[in-house]
Amino acid sequence: METYDPSDELPYRVYTAESLGAAIRHYRKQAGLSQEQLAQLTGLHRSYLSGLESGKETEQLRRILRVLRELGVRMTLERADW
Repeated sequence: METYDPSDELPYRVYTAESLGAAIRHYRKQAGLSQEQLAQLTGLHRSYLSGLESGKETEQLRRILRVLRELGVRMTLERADW
């Protein structure tokens, strides 16, 4: 039986590739999806998704994080209602 964890509703603050990976993994599991299922739904390779969840920093992600740091802002992820 799954128990309620209030931290499931808290937003994820993204500062690094690792924190983004943790958020992706959390929300994927919360949605009841395997990496393979999410990869199919998004048109990504499962190995790419696995790398993201593991905190692998892709060139695109490195650029985005650099822009955010330069602007002095952070990205926050939370469950959407759409």
